[in-house]
Formats: sequence, C-alpha cells, structure tokens
Amino acid sequence: MPEQKSIEDILLANGHYPPEAFAFVQRGLAWTVEQLGRSEKPEGERHVSGQELSRGLCNFALHEWGLLARTVLESWNVRRTDDFGKIVFYLIENSLMQKQPEDSIEDFHAVYEFLPAMDRTYRIDLSNLGKQSDN
Repeated sequence: MPEQKSIEDILLANGHYPPEAFAFVQRGLAWTVEQLGRSEKPEGERHVSGQELSRGLCNFALHEWGLLARTVLESWNVRRTDDFGKIVFYLIENSLMQKQPEDSIEDFHAVYEFLPAMDRTYRIDLSNLGKQSDN
C-alpha cells in the first residue's frame, strides 16, 4: 500500500509555487464564491469560472494586502492569471479542488495584467477614517 502524502508534501512536489500560493487560491475561491453571492446556493450552483476566479483572486489579494498584493504574489512566482490556472489545475489533479467538465486551464489565460489590475486600480477605503471603534 503506497504511503499517503500530506497536502503539504503534494504542494511542495509541484516545484514552482510554494504552499502559501495554494492556500491563497483555496481561500480566495471561498472568498470569491461569497462575494458573488453563491455561498448559500447548493454545491452544484456555486461554480466559479476561471475568469471569475482570476478576478476574484485579484480582489482578494487587494483586500488582504492592499498595495503589496502584487509583491506578495510575485514572491510566490505568481505573475499572471495563467499562474492561477496552473495552481488551480494542480489542485484539481491532486483531488484538492473540483472542476466542471467544461472547465479548462485556458479559462485563466490573460484574463488581466497584474500591474494595472493590482497597482493602478487599488483605492484605499477612507469611509471609516475618523470613526472611533467601540472597543
């Protein structure tokens, strides 16, 4: 009987992206499903396309790290939306994520360019500036 590998061992075996990149994509998928209002739907209706996930991951990165989003992703060798696709399909190949029959790695090809999407479109939310918290 073959030895069962841990998730970290599977992810480290990919050789190009660190485990943090895979964890980011998994968390970003859940965040994207929620942002699209699909988290309360039955599992079969929560599907997110490659383009939707690519855009969602950009927004999630900006939400998590602001202007450092592109720097963090680049430190993990994630420089294009195609890299998101490679990570997603590596997760699928190792049964850590599921796909629909119509899903393709090509769905992630050149969805947007990182520089304008993550640097030039980021806006700091000033709506809560000056408000005191109750804590």
